[in-house]
Amino acid sequence: MLTNLLSLYIASVIQENSPPLFGGNSQSTPAIIKTTGSNLSDLESGNSIPVKNPEFLSPTIKAKSGIAIDIETGMILFEKNPHDRLAIASLTKLMTATIIVEENNLEEIITISKNASQTGGSTMFLKAGEKISVKNLLYGILIHSANDAATALAEHNAETIEEFVKKMNKKALALGLLNTKFSNPMGFDNLNNYSSSYDLAKLSKYAYQKKIIKEIAQIKTTKVYSSDGNYMHKLESTLQDILKVDFIKFKGLKTGTTDQAGLCIISIAENENENEILMVLLNSPERFREAKILADWIFRAYNWQR
Repeated sequence: MLTNLLSLYIASVIQENSPPLFGGNSQSTPAIIKTTGSNLSDLESGNSIPVKNPEFLSPTIKAKSGIAIDIETGMILFEKNPHDRLAIASLTKLMTATIIVEENNLEEIITISKNASQTGGSTMFLKAGEKISVKNLLYGILIHSANDAATALAEHNAETIEEFVKKMNKKALALGLLNTKFSNPMGFDNLNNYSSSYDLAKLSKYAYQKKIIKEIAQIKTTKVYSSDGNYMHKLESTLQDILKVDFIKFKGLKTGTTDQAGLCIISIAENENENEILMVLLNSPERFREAKILADWIFRAYNWQR
């Protein structure tokens, strides 16, 4: 009884002083929770609640847009222009991966089309006619940010890029991503391919709950093979510079870089008590450095209480 009363008191304090929450840990469509009070089921189940020390001033982040949330409760811990619509480069691939995980068997074998093999930008050097599993192509897009793998997965799932993009936008609508639109599964610059840091935090929280995405996001380097073993593809994480940080445990999730988007990152960080935060930075001059600064500040400024 005393524990429940304490949870209610903490919730009332947070409700007065904190920004809105994302939905709790659920595979259902995330909803915006306007007050902590309406999320008492999460609080009473024993979730730790991040409480900010008012003596800590927010860090200066030069990214055009950014947000950080507590993964367990969805509480917003930091935000800067969170609803601005911006180009998002290969962060787009997180939606591509989400749809594939939900609609395809990971062991399905894909025959790489000439169109996919000729996709430009960052690639894993797939060969036309090569046969490779859906799972290995997921490794390609999430670790190596391979555009040829994204094209191959989209073609396999929906036959054409255009039809797959329709699925991407339908999923964005279902997830309540109000400032998001997709024009391609790779993240190429296009006036109709954009999102906000707020929307990407919602998408990332949803995607991160999928076991395979969570596992792949933490891999630094690996090798994948075609189904006949004739082709080997070495994959190196675009997040290596942040995954090797010693003083904070970073666990992925995705980077993106184009002329219009600048340097972008979605990253997961964990403190010594296994409290996880999710950060999105769009168009940052130094995305890895700013992600480290933000994570360090959050873990010093917030104390997780039950």
